[in-house]
Amino acid sequence: MRTSIATVSLSGSLTEKLTAASRAGFDGVEIFENDLLASPLTPEEIRTRCADLGLRIDLYQPMRDIEAVPADEFARNLRRARHKLELMRRLGADTVLVCSSVSPLAVDDDALAAQQLSRLADLAQDFGIRVAYEALAWGRHVNTYDHAWRIVETADHPALGTCLDSFHILSRGSDPKGIEDIPGEKIFYLQLADAPLLAMDVLQWSRHYRCFPGQGGFDVTGLVRHVLRTGYDGPLSLEVFNDVFRQAEAGPTAVDARRSLLVLQEAVGAAELPAPVVPTGVAFAELVTPDTEPVSALLAALGFARAARHRTKPVDLWQQGEARILVNTGPAVRRGGTQLAAIGLQSPDPAAAADRAEALLAPVLPRRRAPQDAPLDAVAAPDGTELFFCGADGWRADFEHVAHTPAATHVRHIDHLALTQPWHHFDEATLFHRSVLGLHAQESVDVADPYGLLRSRAVTNADGSVRIALTVGAAPIDDTVRAQHIALATDDVVAAARRFREAGGRLLPVPANYYDDLAARYDLTDEELATYRELGILYDRDPHGVFRHCYTRTVGRVFFELVQRDDGYRGYGAQNAPVRLAAQHAVQAVTGG
Repeated sequence: MRTSIATVSLSGSLTEKLTAASRAGFDGVEIFENDLLASPLTPEEIRTRCADLGLRIDLYQPMRDIEAVPADEFARNLRRARHKLELMRRLGADTVLVCSSVSPLAVDDDALAAQQLSRLADLAQDFGIRVAYEALAWGRHVNTYDHAWRIVETADHPALGTCLDSFHILSRGSDPKGIEDIPGEKIFYLQLADAPLLAMDVLQWSRHYRCFPGQGGFDVTGLVRHVLRTGYDGPLSLEVFNDVFRQAEAGPTAVDARRSLLVLQEAVGAAELPAPVVPTGVAFAELVTPDTEPVSALLAALGFARAARHRTKPVDLWQQGEARILVNTGPAVRRGGTQLAAIGLQSPDPAAAADRAEALLAPVLPRRRAPQDAPLDAVAAPDGTELFFCGADGWRADFEHVAHTPAATHVRHIDHLALTQPWHHFDEATLFHRSVLGLHAQESVDVADPYGLLRSRAVTNADGSVRIALTVGAAPIDDTVRAQHIALATDDVVAAARRFREAGGRLLPVPANYYDDLAARYDLTDEELATYRELGILYDRDPHGVFRHCYTRTVGRVFFELVQRDDGYRGYGAQNAPVRLAAQHAVQAVTGG
């Protein structure tokens, strides 16, 4: 199917928006009136620019407050409409969006609305233009899609049809099954947007919180299935009002938008993509650092041993149990020092995983490798983290074993990784990890930070062998200074914490007030509480089990977490996050790191 995007969904000038849409692979655009009015280009120049970019102008929008008004007001509306229709002819657009009226002059009279829309359609037909009538969720008298369709059906004009908008339909809780009663040829246009499930005024919800399909809580896929059953053969078009998208760079946003439609088309059977290949584990986490000394000391204290050296690159492999950390001193390190730069994902079919990623517009990363190096496909996640698809242990053949004495092992494997997202890529990151990697996204949670509110959302495979927590701040800051962390699974967090401290490691100190509160919330023994207080261990429960965890100090942007999951605990200790964040801020204020 053809795909389109409303220019209001992207940031920048109209020229920048059109270029971004074209480069992302869209077939067409909706020209939003404000974008045209603010452009220095004439309608003819915009038409030519779109043609040069391979874009069709599918819709001009919106025409507001037209129908069900007194005769003198309608006469003024027709005069206004004539000017817009003439502009559209110059622009080369053949469909105009008419929103249901919100004017205080509008009356609750379907017959009058049908009559006046029919007269508008007469005028539009003279210009070779169709009128797509849409029910705004906050329309004064017409605010549901079935009501708008009844008016269009009553008008019975060949140049008048309806526009269906997933946000307006689903935000009101309307049943989209009734869409199947509308003839497909009378659905002139389909606009799509998702949104998080919020309890708020629908107008504010629409204007600020829409997102691309698959990023919110609406069943957009189900709605599209109903539309396709009518025989609708027009474009799938995105109309997203979102404060974050309006401030983000147009290019990546357009790619994210196009990816959302590819996944949607796959779900409704309108496109065939390489099947998802869900990773089965974490092969390694790679740190890049300008200074190996503090990183090596931290890893050694945690019980890791330097086990191997890459044959051709300045990369060391540190290992404990099945947890593997690569320390790379080769690439240039951005501001912030040591950082988590790459993740190796164990894959049952690396080539197919890479094919899926490329089909969903993930940037394929060029890789500098010697002839004897193992071939590893890699793509970039939205935050720039490199994701390697690893089959079995072939990648380890690139490393030469070095003599070492393994320490007592407390760590079994990498439990999860926490990646801080650029503030404008949070929704994109969720969709990316779900669609490209086939991971399941858990519910988003808000976490209080001493200097703001953080959002966090975990993505995981079915058995929890891959867990990635995606986190973002509530406002744009320099994300290169936000901390990342690697959580290490252990069967005995107390023993692991003691061994770490005895080896010279520094644990994050936790305020005594936390343990006073812990004693009030849970029936823990005095001995347990004393141990947790001594080692800075935090405690949590969910309906499935118990979670104990503690943290190291931060090196560069990275810190480690020791975690013990008992009896099937599924969470990440979210209720303890505010305490951890406050403790990290306190340490940073004293030490500067």
